[in-house]
Amino acid sequence: MRTLRLALAQINTTVGDLKGNTSKIIEHIERARDAKADIVAFPELAVTGYPPEDLLFKPQLIRENIERMKEVARATKGIAAVVGFVDANSDAYNAAAIAHNGEIVGVYHKMHLPNYGVFDEDRYFKPGTECPVFVINGTPVGVNICEDIWYAIGPTVVQRAAGAEVIVNINGSPFHAGKRDFREKMLTTRAADNELFVAYLNMVGGQDELVFDGASMVLDPWGDVVARGNQFVEEMMVVDIDAESVLRSRLRESRPRKENATIIRSVGTPKVHHVSDFTPVERPRPTPLKVECLDPVAEVYQALVTGTRDYVRKCGFKKVLVGLSGGIDSTIVAVIAADALGPENVVGVTMPSRFSSTGSVLDSELLATNLDIEIRTIPIEPVFAAYLESLAPHFEGTPFGTAEENLQSRIRGVFIMALSNKYGWMVLTTGNKSEMATGYATIYGDMAGGYAVIKDVPKTLVYQLCEYRNKVAGFDLIPRSVIDKPPSAELKPDQKDVDTLPPYEVLDPIIKAYVEDDRGFDDIVGMGFDAAIVKKVIRLVDTSEYKRRQAPPGIKITPRNFGRDRRMPIANRYVPF
Repeated sequence: MRTLRLALAQINTTVGDLKGNTSKIIEHIERARDAKADIVAFPELAVTGYPPEDLLFKPQLIRENIERMKEVARATKGIAAVVGFVDANSDAYNAAAIAHNGEIVGVYHKMHLPNYGVFDEDRYFKPGTECPVFVINGTPVGVNICEDIWYAIGPTVVQRAAGAEVIVNINGSPFHAGKRDFREKMLTTRAADNELFVAYLNMVGGQDELVFDGASMVLDPWGDVVARGNQFVEEMMVVDIDAESVLRSRLRESRPRKENATIIRSVGTPKVHHVSDFTPVERPRPTPLKVECLDPVAEVYQALVTGTRDYVRKCGFKKVLVGLSGGIDSTIVAVIAADALGPENVVGVTMPSRFSSTGSVLDSELLATNLDIEIRTIPIEPVFAAYLESLAPHFEGTPFGTAEENLQSRIRGVFIMALSNKYGWMVLTTGNKSEMATGYATIYGDMAGGYAVIKDVPKTLVYQLCEYRNKVAGFDLIPRSVIDKPPSAELKPDQKDVDTLPPYEVLDPIIKAYVEDDRGFDDIVGMGFDAAIVKKVIRLVDTSEYKRRQAPPGIKITPRNFGRDRRMPIANRYVPF
């Protein structure tokens, strides 16, 4: 039986670390060779790390990445490798090199360059025009990159028409909730429509706001998943592909013979490279890997852990600071940080004022005990009193209000940033998406920090994450009192979030409709929401853009986050109602 042993190296690369990425690639080539694989694949732009963004405007980086690709090629004795890198002649290309026996035998240039959402590839690359097929161990293999596989009439069709029985599609596909299911359905269709195996390889790890979830998979010509990797974990999947089954299936199916050849040729030029003949080899069959997928809340939690770990580590930090208020947001951030970095690398800081409840202070202390993290207490009352005294002549005759409330938050920002400067620890901010959307946060106060862990997490989902983490722990790691108490900023007596905002179970669906789905005022009211509340929320979202522009980056977990996905003008007079 003609088989192709394929290794998918689901690795975590670092943008700009050409030396480190190259070493990791070569290490995995050696592992794949030891596993007697015929071919090993690596993610999109694996040599440079993904996405390299404006580093691609530096010719030196492109030259160095090409030299590193040659170094990788030299390591491919007795095995073929598909490796993402930046190719260049008169322009730059998002490319995949196919190397075998110490040399590069061909290069594929990505044809479909995404330019929506978080993607901006038209800014950097020229699209390719050729759809090569490489005969490896007697099996025709088409190679394409990420977006290319999403097109029904795209490179895959051309490569199948040129004889490809396997498609190796390498990816840097960012995570958002629900994307894995959507992606798998598309791949099922692509494999079945083209009667071939599809090997989908994705990277893992975090890069700035993006997290990559892996979940690599292999689908057979009938669209069934025959192997599926873990999410958010570096690993190498080894799969034996029964290439002969593709030929058997195609001999019985006449449909592809009747397809419009003109349309196929209009997509790109096919070209077949003969790399190696089929050689029967006695080798034990690999243990098939087909893991169960994480449930929706679990995968979001793992995305937050992965994004936090990689941002902190890749930016060169070891420890982090979290301001603990006793509220649910700072609590979940501290828990995520402890899971991501280890409790020994997390320091909680409580900064009580005259309005802080005894319960909130005790909740913070109990959480620190449960997590086994260090906790420090710095009362802000003396400084707050001094500020009020200094401002008294200027505030005379005015009631206590937002200015006095925000003084407390800004004092806390000064204190926690002072600790950060003194010890070199990164500050993690604790604002959620509901707050970021409506501006319910203090600029230069609780927004001060290096990374916003739950910036894209709606408040209602924060509660679900807490319940999930307690279920995993098997006890109330997060104190029940934290989850059950009404949310409050505790900046004035008896303050509650609902004094300023609609209840979160009302607010969050309106934010999703307006921000993520771009629904208009009438549409949202038509969903059953009170018109006055919808107007208030829209006004808060639109007038808070200047705050969000000054917020630290945070992990994308929804289909449309604030930042890379949504780019709104700060100064504008459009009113949607």
